[in-house]
Amino acid sequence: MTGVLDGLGAGLPVLAAPMAGGAGGPELVRAAAQAGGLGFLAAGYKTAEALAAQIREVRATTSRFGVNLFAPNPVPVDTDELAAYAAAIQGEGTPYGLDLTAVPVTEDDDDWDRKVELLTGDPVPLVSFTFGIPDSATVQRFRRAGSLTVQTVTDAAEARAATEAGVDALVVQAASAGGHSGTLTPDRLPADFALPELLASVRSASALPLLAAGGIATPDAVRDVFAAGAVAAVVGTVLLRSEESGASPPHRAALADPARRETVLTRAFTGRPARALRNRFVEEYDAIAPAGYPAVHHLTGPLRKAATAAGDPELVHLWAGTGFRQATREPAGDILRRLASGL
Repeated sequence: MTGVLDGLGAGLPVLAAPMAGGAGGPELVRAAAQAGGLGFLAAGYKTAEALAAQIREVRATTSRFGVNLFAPNPVPVDTDELAAYAAAIQGEGTPYGLDLTAVPVTEDDDDWDRKVELLTGDPVPLVSFTFGIPDSATVQRFRRAGSLTVQTVTDAAEARAATEAGVDALVVQAASAGGHSGTLTPDRLPADFALPELLASVRSASALPLLAAGGIATPDAVRDVFAAGAVAAVVGTVLLRSEESGASPPHRAALADPARRETVLTRAFTGRPARALRNRFVEEYDAIAPAGYPAVHHLTGPLRKAATAAGDPELVHLWAGTGFRQATREPAGDILRRLASGL
C-alpha cells in the first residue's frame, strides 16, 4: 500500500471488510493482520462496552486493525407502513412463537456518542464510517486522537461531501457489495455501476486515496481496481466461509448451495438497501417492505434470530455480494494472499 495507509504497516493491500452482526469478529481481524493485511472490527449493533471488549481481544495479538462505525443517518419509518409490514410477516413468526406485531418501533443511533467517546479516548489505528458522514468537528476529534479516518461513499457527490468533512481516505463501495450499502440516500437503491467505473467517477470528485469495495472475489478483480486507481481492495463476502468467519451455519451453507444463483438488493430485512442471496423472504416481502432504518431491522430481528437458530435459510438475511461463488472454506489468510497474488 502507498501513501496515507503506509503508517498502518499493512504490506498486503487486500483488507478484510467490516461485517456487522457477527460475521466479522476478532478472529477474522487477527487472521487478516497475520496475513500481512488489516481487518476491521464492525461496531454496528454492539454496545460501546461490547466493542471495547472486542478491541481488547484484538489488541492481545495485533496492533494493526480498524473499527467501522455506523454514523447516524436515520431513515424515519412511517408507523402505519411498519404496522402493516409487521402484520404481513406475522405468519412467519407464529411457528416460532413470535408476536411481531408487538415489536416496539425503535429508532436508535447505534450508541454513536458513546462509541465516539470510546474511540477518541482510547484510539485505534483506523476508524471508518458508513451510512452517514460525521460532521467535520467529529472527524477532527478522531484525527487529533491519532486515528486514520475513512469514509464509505457510493458516488461522486458523497465523495465530495466526505472530502469536505476532512477524512483521510475513501472506501468506494459499488452496488455489487454484499450486505448494506453505505449510500447516504437509503430511500432509493444505489446505482449499479461497475466498480472500476465508479472509482473513476469518484476520482474526478476527490483527490483522496481510494479503497475499493464491492464484488471483489478474484485476483483479476483486485488487479482491475488497482488499475483503476485504488490503493487497496476491501473484501467481505469471499471471506464468509473462511475458518475464521463468524457467519452462521445456514449462511455458510447457502453460500455454497448450487441452487442459490442470484443476489438481489433488498430492504426487506432492515429497511435499508442491502445485497443478499435471494430466498423466500425476499421473494415474498421485498415488494411491500417499507423504507425505515433501524426500525425495520429491529422488527425482523427476532424472526431472523429464530430462523438462524432453527437452521432455516429462507427467513435469514443471507448477505452476499455478486462474487459469492468464490467464497471458499479455508483459512482467511490464504484467501487474502491469493487475491493479492497478481499484484
